[in-house]
Amino acid sequence: MAYTPKILVVDDEPRMCDSLKVLLSNEGYETQTGYSGQEALECLAKNDFDLVLLDIIMPDMNGHQIMDHINSQNPETPVIVITGHATVDSAIESLRRGAYDYLRKPFEFEELLKRVKNALDQKRLEKEYKIINGKLKISETRYQYLVNNSPDIIYTLDPEGKFTFAGGAVESLLGYKTGELVGKHYTLIVFEDDIEKAKKHFNETRTGHGPSGGVELRLKSSQNSNNPNTLLTVELKSTGIYDRADEHGDKKFVGTYGVARDIDDRKRAEDALRESEERYRTVLEASPDPVVVYDVDGKVIYLNPAFTQGFGWSLEELLGKKIDYVPEDNWPETQMMIDKVLARECFSGVETRRYTKQGNVLDVTISVATYLDHDGTPLGSVHTLRDITERNRLEAQLQQAAKMESIGTLAGGIAHDFNNLLMGIQGRTSLMFLDIDSDHPHFEHLKGVDDIIESGASLTRQLLGFARGGKYEVKPINANELIEKTSHMFGRTKKEIKIYTSYQPELWTVEVDQGQIEQVLLNLYVNAWHAMPAGGDLYLKTENVVHREEDVRPYGVEPGNYVKISVKDTGVGMDEPTQKRIFEPFFTTKEMGRGIGLGLASAYGIIKNHDGIINVQGKKGEGTVFNIYLPASEKKVTKEKEPGDLPPGDLLKGAETLLLVDDEDMIIDVGQEILREMGYKVILAKSGKEAVEIYEKNKDKIDMVILDMVM
Repeated sequence: MAYTPKILVVDDEPRMCDSLKVLLSNEGYETQTGYSGQEALECLAKNDFDLVLLDIIMPDMNGHQIMDHINSQNPETPVIVITGHATVDSAIESLRRGAYDYLRKPFEFEELLKRVKNALDQKRLEKEYKIINGKLKISETRYQYLVNNSPDIIYTLDPEGKFTFAGGAVESLLGYKTGELVGKHYTLIVFEDDIEKAKKHFNETRTGHGPSGGVELRLKSSQNSNNPNTLLTVELKSTGIYDRADEHGDKKFVGTYGVARDIDDRKRAEDALRESEERYRTVLEASPDPVVVYDVDGKVIYLNPAFTQGFGWSLEELLGKKIDYVPEDNWPETQMMIDKVLARECFSGVETRRYTKQGNVLDVTISVATYLDHDGTPLGSVHTLRDITERNRLEAQLQQAAKMESIGTLAGGIAHDFNNLLMGIQGRTSLMFLDIDSDHPHFEHLKGVDDIIESGASLTRQLLGFARGGKYEVKPINANELIEKTSHMFGRTKKEIKIYTSYQPELWTVEVDQGQIEQVLLNLYVNAWHAMPAGGDLYLKTENVVHREEDVRPYGVEPGNYVKISVKDTGVGMDEPTQKRIFEPFFTTKEMGRGIGLGLASAYGIIKNHDGIINVQGKKGEGTVFNIYLPASEKKVTKEKEPGDLPPGDLLKGAETLLLVDDEDMIIDVGQEILREMGYKVILAKSGKEAVEIYEKNKDKIDMVILDMVM
């Protein structure tokens, strides 16, 4: 009865075990399965197996531990490693521990069956060799069958290194027929560069009775083969053959038996794996993001160039060390990351901060993954950092711009309604002034009310300036002349402030409302004066600059040519929270009653309304600098004609017909009465639609329209 080989399949994937069992059973093999390392040991204790198909990574123990057990208990049982976690290191380690072959998942079943057959044939072949009284005895029939069907080259050499036999796959691999090499020295088929290595290997077979260690050699094919001059890489294992000991106990070396296995495919696989690992290293080297690889103790074993460029440390400085670059207040999220790494969890995009070698603090995101060896044991972790400092700065600017836009909308609405109230009050007082003179007992009270109205109107003008309420008299001007005029006027009143100016020659023209820009500059001068209560220096500078798209994107303006105006003081400076709120209306750092906090708010709104940029820089105790950027114009500066004085006299009157349009009854009532007192005929409309209808019917007799813009 024919012997049925017994095969043990060990894999923690039940579907893999079941599939291989069906496949091997269909080929006539007796197959058992084990889903864990412990089950494998139990099967090996109860049965003798001709072959073991073994997965490396399993939950309870790794495959190498099982191989060690097989080597100690059943050393003649060949093992074929099958794994989905193939690396060069794991392949070499498996073969070093005695694996017959190494197969990477996924694989073709035909390839597996081929390797199973080779392993079983090799085992049968080795069983046929027995040393009896110092001579090699072979069961000729079985030997001939096994040798002829062996996938390896089988050979024997005499003590001088000449072939006494060469068979097996010698013809299919090298093109030599069985017996053709008999009597020829083994160096005939060894590649010239490997001859010294071959000599060393065969000399080692003389030193002991067991097989020497394997060696890789390149063999040359026959000139008569299909591919002459082809080099074949083989793994050579040889055993010295000795005669029985003489009366002195010495054994005589009578020859060498060996097996040469074609490992070209394995070498290609190993080379491919090495190339793969080299590609991974190349990817890391080329990554624009900093990457750090730590061992299990948190010590650096690799840094990529981007880390050195971004953080300043080189691999030589940090190799084998821990990086001390975590700011104190960022330890909570760092500890969370450490806990996840210890639990073998991966994560990405955790925002935190890290010091550079120079002591600067960067905003970063960190993504971490643990990496394992071929046994599934953690070796360390890979940390990828991304510098988001600039991104956060831009986001903060965008958020600030959005907030200021919302506050501006609110301020504009308040200013509009407040103006209507002031208009109503001023209209009533104006009517009263028409009927009284300076001798009236209430005249001074009315003048006081009028002065209060003017203060309220100034307040609403500032609010409307912040709310970007409009440019009223836009014309091309030279900013150098404007700064010289305003700074000279300011310097005359604030002698304790020393003013320094630096003007760009041929400064580009800007198109602005001169009165509003004067207001901005005076607000900045006053702000600097408040920051220098004991006196100080004020530096005013102009220059032409060109903004790229990335420079102006956070501010929502167009790239191009700009005129930059810098106002720098040597005052008390401001901290970061103050800088974030400095342009908000009614925000002030002054004492109660010293200011209402609208000066810088209106400056912000005016510059934004001119499609420009205003920002602030500085630190506590180091002074402050405000930078203004106004779009440059190609128009030339025009000299303004001074208006002449109006002729003296009382109220100027007229007789024309006016259309007064406003949705506020208070404005309509007061406006109508004042205009009629001045002699005009007045037609009223309380909405835009009504105004259009009235105008269509009366356009031939309407001389002027007085129109509210917001209805």
